Order: sequence, then C-alpha cells, then structure tokens
Amino acid sequence: MSPISIFFNRFHHHRRCCNLSPYLRKYISTCSQSEPIEVNLSHPIYMIWGSNTGVGKTLVSTGLANSVLSIPNSNHFNYIKPVQTGFPTDSDSRFVYNKVLEIFTQKKLLINLFAENHALRGSVSVAKEFFGFEIENCDGGLRELCWNEEKRIGGDVQEGRDFTSKLVCKMLYGWKEAISPHLAAERENAFVEDSLLLESLQKCLMYGVGDEVGVDKDLWTIIETAGGVASPGPSGTLQCDLYRPFRLPVVLVGDGRLGGISGTISAYESLKLRGYDIVAVILEDNGLINEVPLITYLQNRVPVLVLPSVPQDESNNLIEWFDESQDVFHSLKERMLDAHQQRVCRLQEMPKKARDIFWWPFTQHNLVPEETVTVIDSRLGENFAVHKIRKCEYITQQFDACASWWTQGPDATLQIELAREMGYATARYGHVMFPENAYEPALRCAELLLEGVGRGWASRTFFSDNGSTAIEIALKMAFRKFSYDHGVLKFPDENAVDKSFEFKVLALSGSYHGDTLGAMEVQAPSSYTGFLQQPWYRGRGLFLDPPTIFISSGCWDISLPKGLQSIKLKLEDTTFSSQSELFSESRESSDLAQSYSTYISQQLLLFSESEFSHLGALIIEPVIHAAGGMHMVDPLFQRLLVKECRSRKIPVIFDEVFTGFWRLGVESAAELLGCLPDIACFGKLMSGGVIPLAATLATESVFDAFKGDTKHMALLHGHSYSAHAMGCTAATKAIQWFKDPVRNRNINAEEKKLRELWDAKLVHEISSHPAVERVVALGTLIAIELCTEGNDTGYGSVYATSLVRKLREDGVYMRPLGNVVYLMCGPCTSPNVCSQLLRKLHREIDEFSRIKAKRLRSCSVELAHKTDLPTASVTTIALLLNG
Repeated sequence: MSPISIFFNRFHHHRRCCNLSPYLRKYISTCSQSEPIEVNLSHPIYMIWGSNTGVGKTLVSTGLANSVLSIPNSNHFNYIKPVQTGFPTDSDSRFVYNKVLEIFTQKKLLINLFAENHALRGSVSVAKEFFGFEIENCDGGLRELCWNEEKRIGGDVQEGRDFTSKLVCKMLYGWKEAISPHLAAERENAFVEDSLLLESLQKCLMYGVGDEVGVDKDLWTIIETAGGVASPGPSGTLQCDLYRPFRLPVVLVGDGRLGGISGTISAYESLKLRGYDIVAVILEDNGLINEVPLITYLQNRVPVLVLPSVPQDESNNLIEWFDESQDVFHSLKERMLDAHQQRVCRLQEMPKKARDIFWWPFTQHNLVPEETVTVIDSRLGENFAVHKIRKCEYITQQFDACASWWTQGPDATLQIELAREMGYATARYGHVMFPENAYEPALRCAELLLEGVGRGWASRTFFSDNGSTAIEIALKMAFRKFSYDHGVLKFPDENAVDKSFEFKVLALSGSYHGDTLGAMEVQAPSSYTGFLQQPWYRGRGLFLDPPTIFISSGCWDISLPKGLQSIKLKLEDTTFSSQSELFSESRESSDLAQSYSTYISQQLLLFSESEFSHLGALIIEPVIHAAGGMHMVDPLFQRLLVKECRSRKIPVIFDEVFTGFWRLGVESAAELLGCLPDIACFGKLMSGGVIPLAATLATESVFDAFKGDTKHMALLHGHSYSAHAMGCTAATKAIQWFKDPVRNRNINAEEKKLRELWDAKLVHEISSHPAVERVVALGTLIAIELCTEGNDTGYGSVYATSLVRKLREDGVYMRPLGNVVYLMCGPCTSPNVCSQLLRKLHREIDEFSRIKAKRLRSCSVELAHKTDLPTASVTTIALLLNG
C-alpha cells in the first residue's frame, strides 16, 4: 500500500451522507445544463500532471495546499480530483483534506482553517461500499453520492472580520476498482461522457469565485489528473486531450526512478504538442540525479525542482517530510503565482500593443477601438479561446464562424494529428529544395490531389505557397497553352512575338482572385482594385455580369444582370425549390439556357472585333464569389460559359482556393458544375488551414505546352519553399481525413458529399425575415445579406458592425463582408453545432432589426416635432440619417 493510501483503509467508518451543502444541491440540479468552457483568471488555476502513475501527484497537491494555507492570511484553496479509481479505499481528495488538517494540528499553526471534503458521484459499486444500499439513479450507471465531511481548527475568529482560511476538496467521479478509468468504467458499467465530465469540472471551477471570496482572500485552484499524461479517461479519451479545452497551465510531476528521465521527457513533449504551458517540473529524489539530464534537455525553459525522498515506511505520517519539503513547495508556489501574473499582464497589454505595432490586412485601424480587439489565447478545433473582461478577467470560447479566412476545417482531433504529423515532417526533412528532387510528403500529396480534386482531368501538380500565387501560375500556364494552340509563338525563337499582341482574360464581375498584381488584373473594378489600392490597375479582361441565385422567402430565385433583364422567362426557369434543381443538367434545355448562350456569344463577338487583344483564358470562381460578397452564381451560366470557351480553345481556369475540399459540400466545385477545367488552383482547406500551401493542377496538354529543348521553354516560376515537407504532410493528412467517413461523420460515402449541415427550416425562416435581403446556404457556408438603410451597402459598409459585436459577445466570432454576414463551419462540424449557431444568428438579427426600427421611429418623431411635419413625411429623412 502506498504512503497515500494507508490513510484511507478505514475511510468507510467516517461516512457522513446527510450533510448536503446548498452548493452541492445547486451543483446537482444544474449538472445537465450545457455551459461554455470558461477559465477565470482572477486567481491561479493549475493542473497537476504526472509523467506516470505513482510519481507523487497528490503529495505535490498537498504540499501546495499547505504552502498556500499556512500563510497568515484569509486564503482559499480548492483541490479537485475529476476522476478517481480505487475509491473509497484510495481517495486523493481525502488524503489532501486529512493531511493538511494533520499538518495544521501537529504544527499548531495559529491560523483558523475550515476544511471540506466532497465525493459527488460514483459507480454502483462505490455507492454500495459507501451506504450499503442503492441511492438515486443518474445516467450512465453513476449514482449521486452527495457525501461530504467538514472540520474547523484554530482559534476564535476575530470579531467583525473573518480571517479563516478554507480548504475545499472534491472528487467528481469515482470507481471502486484501482485500475485505469476507462477499464473501471466498463467493468462497473458506469460511464461518463467527456462533455459531462468537462461540464462538471467547469462548475467546480466557478465555486469559490465571486461574493464568497472577498478581496482580502487569496484563491488557488488545483486540478489533479489520474495516472500519466496519456492515461485514458473514463470514455477512453487520453486525458491530455480530454482536458485540452481548458488549456490550464501545468505543473508536471516527473519521475525520479529508473527510466524516469525518458518518461518525464515523453510526458513533457505530449503536453507541449497539445499546446499546454508547463511552468515547472517537480520530482522526487530517488538517488539517480534524474534532474540533471532533465535540466540539460529543457535548457532552462522550465525550472526543475527536486523533492526529498519520500519515506517508504507505511507507518510514517509524512509530517516531517512535508516540513522538510516546505522550501521546495514555497518555490513552486511562487513560480506558479509569477507565471499566472505574467500571463494575465500579457493578455491585458495585448490590445494596446497590437494597435501600436500591427498593420492588420483588410482593416481600417481607425474603426477598431482598443476595446474591440479580440485577444486569442489559443485555438482548439473550431473554437477560439479568447480573453474577456467583464466583472473579472476570464478565458472563454468563441466559435470561429469565418473559419479564419476560410482556411479552417480541422476538429480538435485532427488538429492534434496535424501537429504530430508536421512535427514528424520537420524532424525528418526540415526543408529541402524541390526542383529535380522527390520525397514522400510532396509525392503523396500530389498523388492525393490528382486522385481527388483533379480526378478525371488533371495529371500535373505545381506547388506554391498561397492562393494568389497559384492564380499567377495558372495564368502563365493558360497563356502558354493558348499561344501553343493558336500559333502565337514563333519557334524556334520562342520569345519573338508581335509587340502589339495583348492577352486578356474572360472573367465575371464580382469575382476575386487574390492580391498579387497579376491576379488583381483579372478582376473587374471593385473596392480592391481602385486607385487607392492599386494605382497600376488596368483591368485586363472582358468582365461579364453573371446571374446570381439566392434564397428569399424560402425559395431559390435568380437575379439577372441588366444585359438579360429584357428577356421573358417562365416562372419555372427562375424559381427553384431545391439545390438539386439548380444544379440539374436538365436545365440546359430551358429557354433560360438559350438566353444565356446568346448573351455569352454576343459578348465574345463584340470583343473579338478588337484587332490585337486575345482572350487567353477564362477564369471563374465556381458557384460562389466569396470575397465579392458570398454571391452564388447560376451554375447553368458558368457551365455554358465553360462550354463556349472550350469551343474556342480558350483555356479554362477554376479558382478553387475558396471552394475546394468540401467547402461547398463536395470535394471539388467542378462536381457541382458538371464540367471540368484545364487548370485549377487550390489552397486554404487543402492543408487543413494550419500552414500555407497551394497547388495549381493542370492537364497533360497544358504541361506539354512547356516542353522543349531549351530551359527558356520551361515554366520559370518557383518558391524557395515549394512543396515544403510540413505543408505537404499536413495536406496529405487533411485530404484523407475530410473524405474518410469513419473520421468525418458528415460524409455520405455513397454520394461522396457532405450531408446537409444547415437546418433547412431555419434557413427558410431567416430568408423570410424583413431585415434580410437574401440568403445563400451551401455546404459549410451560409451567407446573409442584410437590408440596409439608404446606400450603406457593399464591402465598405459598416451597417452590420453592432450585430457582429453582439454575436462576438454571444460566443460567435464573425467578420462581415460589408452588410453581408456569414457563418462558415468545417467539413467535420456537427449539424447540431450549425443549428446552434444559426439560432444565435437568427435571434441576434431579430434584436438588431428591432433596435434599428426603434431608432428609426425615434428619429422620425424627433424630426416631425422639430419641423411640424407629419411623422410619415419625415421617414425618408430619418432613413438617410440612420444610414
């Protein structure tokens, strides 16, 4: 029996099952409510991890409790043991409770101490051991124990003021067998889901915070894990992953025994891989001087503290050992307090420092006051952990509803997988240059791209670093292919061309293809291309106004551009009840298709009358114009446009930097259009969004246009980090993960597409809202254009600012495109999460429109009063003022 467990072999003789505190009643009554993960920063909260089982985690917890409480002050120490096996014979919470009381009693400390110990839930076996009979049932074979004991020691409380220190120990879930929690839960048929365990821990972290702890009291909270860092929790999830949503700072209890160096380093690396901050390593001296190689390995990044050897005599009450160790525990406590204060100070100063030294992209700094800067402490899956200040400072969750500029798709599990795989790639390859070389990450990634998004048409992969650059490469490819097919090149002098010859592109108004100079030239004039942004801009293209599709009042409707508005169409050609109707190839026989074809041919004919300009490429964002305002282009129009260019031997480029890899519900948007490109560009989700990487895919005939006997015929384009190992490794993992129905439950394996993520009924309700102009819902995207007052529309609009701020307060991080707000999830996001987000957005739109209407009425009444005009007569003026 261990030095800890010898104090509990008569635990059942001290049962007190009837003393149920008001806090416990409240805890039990609310345990089923869903709460966001929040971490209060008003006091230190730490997790005690062990490099293995039996390394003395509970001794460290007890030593810290004693160090905090033995100072003459009104201190409060919370000890939480979320998972306990071997209970009640072994109870770490009762060890801390008993041992601190014993230390205070034997050392006769002149401090008032009130101590509590709680056991909240246990398996049937635990309940029978406790009470001899079964009590109230709870889900998963667990029973409410509602057990606690308490004791007060010390002198009288000073009149008029309470200087009593307080120790609160809690065991949240207990199982009888002294084995791994996942095995105990299975054998005792007492399961607890990860979400419930985290929720229970969250509620315990809130206990003791607020009115109960005054400003003259110091509060500490310690959470002690079970077993080692990678030991399974009750559900089988590794504990280092289970508790990651809190990302609490860590004290790692190392192993001073033989083999302990390896175990401690492995535990350290496992925690760092998952983004934990380790503030100290502490271990017992077993005479092997394990701390020396640990200090060398850690290179002073983390202090290593050494405790005296623990007596093995079971009759030893360890009082002398704790006394001998008090300086070490005091040093550990000071280190933990200093690390906590540094963390809080850094979070506090970040908004001001950011405004002073950052130059944010696509941001007018004058419109971002310091208090609106979002300070992100970490990210787990789809959620930011952000720093907030209300009554106190805390870390809370925000769903990343813009998918961090459309790059993000990994859930929490894939995020850890990507971190591991990228670390392996870095350790194995570092970086190696790409030309004339082959290595597994690049080769495997290229194979998967050609088997996936390039299936059926592409044969070559050209790697680059970002979407805009991928577009530049695609344009070079297309222009060469056009020159090759149309005899523009004067072989053998491949650079001898008519100086008056000019290439232009065929593109759609409202599309956006990147920020580099060439990519901007193939975009129609917009906010991004004006003189203030790009004085060199000429707009080297024929830009057609496309028809767009949206949901309004529950139906899909078409909005035609001016060039097509004069045609007379049947209702069934312009209104649709489902997405499948929109993308159906049967639409090609409609009158609308004939009108589209005529319009396209006329525009190309007018352009062809130009003497020297040639349309060297067609470039489109398939289906969705993203940065242009999340407009959905009629897929029939794009399909016919591609068909027309094919007949004229104009190379076709699909810009799938946004749309690729399940963003629109399929792996490639080409599947939605029902036609294929000659060249396509991919990025963003390709690498899981964790590292920049892009690829331009091409057909073999495009590649052949660059073959020749001289180097000048080659594609002279490249990057120092082309096909870098980390990016290709991440892309390989992400591509495989997203399409695997075992890992991604949203995949319909038979249809090879995502299941519907947005609740159709709720989408239709929002589309019928009087404050909503249009809705687009497809794949992982739902976009909503708000009805504006006056001319406050487009990218420069700040109309949605107040709505966006309210949503951020409600746990949804959003960046609008002018008066267009959107939610974007990942390919793995649960439809339940999407529904929760959509309900929040619906509720906030309701409130937003109510406030706008109230402001309008108030302004109208005020103007009517001042001008002696009827209220109705000044409504238009009020609209302008409120714009």
